[in-house]
Amino acid sequence: MKDITSSVYNFEDLIQGNFLYVDKTEYIWQLIRPARGMYFLSRPRRFGKSLTVSTLKALFEGKKELFKGLAIYDKPYDWKKHPVIHLDMNGRDFSTLEKMEERFQQMLLEQASINNIELQVSSSDTMFHVLIKKLHDRDGDVVILLDEYDKPILNNITQEKRSRFLEALRTFYSVIKEKNGMLRFVFITGVSKFCHVSLFSDLNNLTDITMDARYATMFGYTQDELEANFDDRIAALAGETDIEVYKTEIKNWYNGYRFHKNAKTVYNPVSLAYFFENGGEFNNYWFSTGTPSFLMELTKQKDFNFETALKDAVPQVAFNAFEIDNIDPLTLLLQTGYITIKGTEERFGQTWYFLDFPNREVAGAFSAYILNSYAGKTQTVSVQFTAEIATALLNKDLKKLRKAMEVFFAGIPYTSHKKQESTFQTIFFSIFRLLGLYIEAESATNDGRIDAVVQTKDAIFIFEFKLDNDPTALEQIKEKEYYKKYLLDKREIYIIGVNFDSEKGNLIGWEDELIMK
Repeated sequence: MKDITSSVYNFEDLIQGNFLYVDKTEYIWQLIRPARGMYFLSRPRRFGKSLTVSTLKALFEGKKELFKGLAIYDKPYDWKKHPVIHLDMNGRDFSTLEKMEERFQQMLLEQASINNIELQVSSSDTMFHVLIKKLHDRDGDVVILLDEYDKPILNNITQEKRSRFLEALRTFYSVIKEKNGMLRFVFITGVSKFCHVSLFSDLNNLTDITMDARYATMFGYTQDELEANFDDRIAALAGETDIEVYKTEIKNWYNGYRFHKNAKTVYNPVSLAYFFENGGEFNNYWFSTGTPSFLMELTKQKDFNFETALKDAVPQVAFNAFEIDNIDPLTLLLQTGYITIKGTEERFGQTWYFLDFPNREVAGAFSAYILNSYAGKTQTVSVQFTAEIATALLNKDLKKLRKAMEVFFAGIPYTSHKKQESTFQTIFFSIFRLLGLYIEAESATNDGRIDAVVQTKDAIFIFEFKLDNDPTALEQIKEKEYYKKYLLDKREIYIIGVNFDSEKGNLIGWEDELIMK
């Protein structure tokens, strides 16, 4: 049985180290079949982009022996060796424009050295021009593999100077268009897609396959691939547990990403690798590899309403590239993999999409980061607090629930919140998401929308929020009969009106009742 690794992302090292490789080379064959090809593909971090780039590198270097036993090995391909320029933006300091220019120069000097080319230091775009031309003149058509093209932008996305980074990148990337006639193949990856980068505004022949149905499962593992490659390991870990029940639990934790409306869902490959390496322990592995601090800052700046975004359908435009100075958090959440396609419907001749967190791993961990960002709570404190909430809910102990909520909100720093209802709702929803409980935001009735509905095995809790001295929360639930749609349910129904102090951030009012059916 081959080993599993969560730390080796180089194809050659993976094969030579006898690690498990889930064969994705049929997709690669489809990409390289044309005489020339230029592609862009966006996927969330830790989804196998770097491994795919290194696989392409080995292929274009003619290392056929590495591919023995894989789908591409027996394809009608000449395995001709091409000069490869591999630019990897991972792990580099782009904190200033000067450092970005230095890093580009450094990368180009490294690539020149690898290819035995003399290259003088000048502006990075000039060096890029010269490197391509020299390689082409000596060895023929060049292959360019550009990994995480958007790293310099994402690292500075909340800074006022971000437009200057975009302008510098436009100059550098425009070289790819200008040298188009010298290129055999171009493959560019990133997490996001920005407008006004020369990649998308100038390169008319750059094919964006991000939401192409043919490549929707090129990254990540489908259920079939999981079972074909990991069944023995899953059986061993399941032990006495029913195997189908265990598979369902794995699916709930790590599957759920969908990159086309008609595509199968896929598992995050890195999360699965960590899961198997840790003996089948269910945990939030994807988030342990990096905190989305830039995303938290952006959503706070834009007053983004998470729960509305996860409730209402959005049009296709939400998946488009976006303006650097007018970033839609929803688009960035989609592109970075924190939310994904859960369903679709046709409206006015167009497809509209329903979105949600892909799985339990992302929903829970992302909620923990929201609580840290919005409420100033560490993950440890948040988890401890939610354990108290869970106990109170399961016991239907509303006094204990109120007390725990009062203590939690009393500890929120004044500077952490904005004085509006949506901020408190975001914190509230994150608490219950972290618990893994079913929570429905803005639940529609025939006479308005309920702020929140939390459901457990034995009870339904209906919440209405108000700010400051507004005493009408519980009365509104009664007058509009928000509970009516649940009356046929056998579970107990509790209605709860909550008041927050917008200045201090405290919970200052709480009324609750059990609805008698």
